[in-house]
Amino acid sequence: MGWPVGPEYAASSNVTLAPKLQGKLLLMVGELDRNVDPASTMQVVNALEKADKDFDLVVIPGGGHGAAGTPYGRRRQTEFLVKNLLGDSRDTDSQAVRAATDEAR
Repeated sequence: MGWPVGPEYAASSNVTLAPKLQGKLLLMVGELDRNVDPASTMQVVNALEKADKDFDLVVIPGGGHGAAGTPYGRRRQTEFLVKNLLGDSRDTDSQAVRAATDEAR
């Protein structure tokens, strides 16, 4: 979008668009991410809370930009998808989900 930041930035900002969220949302952030400052994720979290939107947030302590690719991150993504896309109401913290996550490695 370039510098200086113009109206295009606000029009595409997740912070600005948070009140329009529909559906399920999983946010994952590595505590030590040097590519996307975790403070940016927290700005989105703040906007979602102000808009009274439901979401899931996973913070990976000590994790960097690829934290979602850790075994824990992959398992949480898999659980989120099974629960919210497949509509599976079973306990998603099961051996089957862990096994499927392990196989994906």
